[in-house]
Amino acid sequence: MIQSMTGFGSASNNDFAVEVRSLNHRFIDISVKMPACLGPYEIPLRNILKERFQRGRFDISISMNSEKQAPVGINMDIAKNIYLSLRDLKEALAIPGEIDIRTLAGFREIIMGKEPDFDIDKLYAAFKEAISNLEEMRIKEGKFLAEDILRRLGLLHDMNDKIKLLAPETLNRWKERITERLKLILEAEMIDNSRILQEAALMAEKLDISEETSRIENHLVQFRETLTAGGAVGKRLDFLVQEINREVNTLSSKAGDYSIANFVVDMKTEIEKIREQIQNLQ
Repeated sequence: MIQSMTGFGSASNNDFAVEVRSLNHRFIDISVKMPACLGPYEIPLRNILKERFQRGRFDISISMNSEKQAPVGINMDIAKNIYLSLRDLKEALAIPGEIDIRTLAGFREIIMGKEPDFDIDKLYAAFKEAISNLEEMRIKEGKFLAEDILRRLGLLHDMNDKIKLLAPETLNRWKERITERLKLILEAEMIDNSRILQEAALMAEKLDISEETSRIENHLVQFRETLTAGGAVGKRLDFLVQEINREVNTLSSKAGDYSIANFVVDMKTEIEKIREQIQNLQ
């Protein structure tokens, strides 16, 4: 299914609370914040997420419930050694002041943490539930984006078809202009119909946009098929929209008609909107 790259999911149980946010990214980028005691499980958690998603920036926050926080203790041996060493230093150098609890509290070495007791299965369960909720949101947003893109594809199809119909009329108007210009500079009996046809043929070659409109149509068909097939389609769609835009730019340079030029402007507007939407797709 089509997925957006933006979303949020969370889950919690008696031991853990997990939040996962995702944003747009060209590749997959994962940032994890969690208690140090859970460090050995970071890589397995990353692998679980990579199995579900192909693109996006993921910010993962994992916390332990208060009763599961690591208990803190004091290393009495280190504290005693620090105190005695400071006392000896004070006497040897005649340093004024008292050595009190605030002095010792500045030495982090005396603080020791004990490993908390937790059920690792509960961590995995909360994490999988959170990313399932995230995936559900990404799919819902992806469906909305796909519907909007398909609507805009329909507009591009319609405009491309209208340009096809206008192309022959444009050639006829150019032929009439050539004839009128020749009449202005030549006597009626001197007008060479073969010359008119030759000039018209040259102009027809310059103004021929049938190849561009055909390629645009093919790209639009491929785009629709890729989008409706689902999966991780963002990169392929980005390539296709670049190809469509290139052909429309060629139309713009070859368009010899005001009506065609107007359609080209509208097509570029829709293409830019589609490009923006694609940036959100996985």
